[in-house]
Amino acid sequence: MDITTGDANLVTERVAAVGAALNRRLSSLTLEIRSRLASDIEPLRGDERLVQLLGASVEGNVDSALHVLQHGIDLDLVEAPPAATEYARRLAQHGVAVNALARAYRLGHDTFLRHGLQELDRQGGEASLLSAAARHLVALTFGYIDRVTEQVLAVYEDERERWLQDRNTVRAARIRELLDGERVDIAAAEAALGYRLVGSRHLAVVVWATGSVPPDGAMSTFERFARELAECLGCRALPLFLPHDQVTAWAWLQLGREAPDVDTIRSTMCPSHPGISVAVGEPGTDVWGFRRTHLQARQAQAVAVAAGESAPVVTAFREVGPIALMCADLRATRHWVQDTLGRLAFDDDQHARLRETLRVFLATGGSYQSAAAMLALHRNSVYYRVRKAEEELGRSIDADQLDIEIALKACHWLGTSVLTEQA
Repeated sequence: MDITTGDANLVTERVAAVGAALNRRLSSLTLEIRSRLASDIEPLRGDERLVQLLGASVEGNVDSALHVLQHGIDLDLVEAPPAATEYARRLAQHGVAVNALARAYRLGHDTFLRHGLQELDRQGGEASLLSAAARHLVALTFGYIDRVTEQVLAVYEDERERWLQDRNTVRAARIRELLDGERVDIAAAEAALGYRLVGSRHLAVVVWATGSVPPDGAMSTFERFARELAECLGCRALPLFLPHDQVTAWAWLQLGREAPDVDTIRSTMCPSHPGISVAVGEPGTDVWGFRRTHLQARQAQAVAVAAGESAPVVTAFREVGPIALMCADLRATRHWVQDTLGRLAFDDDQHARLRETLRVFLATGGSYQSAAAMLALHRNSVYYRVRKAEEELGRSIDADQLDIEIALKACHWLGTSVLTEQA
């Protein structure tokens, strides 16, 4: 028979009959969908409380969908079942990716629709009626899934944003208590942070935007870098990550036995993370080490910020420790550098070459040969530049070598902030 407008009631009745038949198998249908979701979507497995709530969510959705089929309920009036919205909230709180929730609805729809079409086929009838009923069944179930999915995803996003804000607020409070040296319940702090403080070697890093990273995407970029760095350094646990402001984040990594290599950190930075800079402390153990390594990372950051555009992308405290202390009073440091180096502190290319040559020469123990190798220069060139540097100093480097060496390091790391413009 040909289905006309006048036969629409037959189609509606046939779909309602399918809904009534499936309703008699509600428990088994719900169990099958729940089992498929828990089996095929790995993030939905493991936590028994989540699995139980998944079952309640599936049952609520199946029951609501069957009411739509049986009673012709307008899809615009359909609301997601309470168990389904609560399940979306729990997934958000547990950090389960939103695509897992969306896939659960797609797979659930697939299983439900397969049973509905099988039941429609079992009931039999003229081909044209079955075809029209099948189209109506697909349209109704798809419309239901589309509407409910939109609702639960909105609940998920709202809850995820709220949960992250609340979690970060708690984390920030706990971390500041630890950093301020307040008396804290260490076990409670570890539980709140999801991070082991006692018996761990910590490495603190400060990450901040210096280039092309947009503020609204900075935190995800910083957190991704922290996780990649933890993996490169062989850390077994995820890093403790905390946004500090719109363009800066703090992180702590739990180290193994191996000491971190600054070159490894630099290799992690380039070229996959352009536009960000990193400051690194020294490893520290237990709560005291947690505080100390963070303080060192922030001191190293102060050096990088003072250096401005001349700063490297990775600044390690082990390389700039004494210089970091000088950043507390840059004005006084600048005067001291100028008094110590004289004309050698002039801010131009010629004096920059002389400073770098003399710095490397002193760092190699006064070896012309070693300095030449490091600078890729001839030994005679190093000799000439050292003599020229002494002329600019106005005295021999033997007179106060330690002060000269520290002043040269300050110039190397702090750049123009401690140099002198020629008159």
